[in-house]
Amino acid sequence: MKIKNISILGCGWFGLALAKKLVSLNYTVKGSTTSKDKLAILQAENIQPYLINFTADAIVAEEAFFEADTLFICIPPKRNSTELLDYPQKIKSILAASKDKAKHVVLISSTSVYTDENKAVNENSETKPDTDSGRVVLAAEILFKELFPENCTIIRFAGLIGPDRNPGRFFAEKSNVPNGLAPVNLIHQTDAVGIAVKILEKQAFGRTYNACSPKHPAKMDFYTRAAKSTGLAEPNFIAEKKDWKIVESLNVPEFLGYEFEVAI
Repeated sequence: MKIKNISILGCGWFGLALAKKLVSLNYTVKGSTTSKDKLAILQAENIQPYLINFTADAIVAEEAFFEADTLFICIPPKRNSTELLDYPQKIKSILAASKDKAKHVVLISSTSVYTDENKAVNENSETKPDTDSGRVVLAAEILFKELFPENCTIIRFAGLIGPDRNPGRFFAEKSNVPNGLAPVNLIHQTDAVGIAVKILEKQAFGRTYNACSPKHPAKMDFYTRAAKSTGLAEPNFIAEKKDWKIVESLNVPEFLGYEFEVAI
């Protein structure tokens, strides 16, 4: 069955980029926002706009939004917010609203579900998050698997960079930044969108995908180069390697055959 109708819950930094790409590929795309001001922006991009608001207790949305071949849930937890701990329950409400309406559901998650254990991790590795955001993201994944046991597609993104997320600014002008020799785990927006599109094209649902660049330069090398290329003051790092991980993927090459476009 050809997949053509896509709903994207959360047209933020990643969701909007994905929606625009899918429109360019002639998919029919519904996109949601919590802001009335953004409805016109979506419509201008030929994205069918929906105003959707949700809390841990309820979701206010038109049922038609969830009627799709594939629903992408692109709602990251709000870090440093009183709403952070409500995140799993919000995802549960969204999943309940989509059940029996969306044929496939893709949950955007994070590689923060893995802790820094000074080794490489992949989709078969144990998940032991050591941050509050990592713990709530993993809790949302578990709820998803309980509600959709046979059709659970998860994309775990590494650190996202790209338009309006210039990595050169992250440590510019800073001194004595620790852990300078630790490998970075990043993915450019172009490749994040590309992997999501490839899942649709190949209908490769029902798996978890670690989405991370296969290149892992040292933190000090990457961020110094990024600052220099942007014309910013170069940071100074401590040449040490503590508390690190390398995020690898077994499923992206095996089931998607995706070739990364942006070098890290």
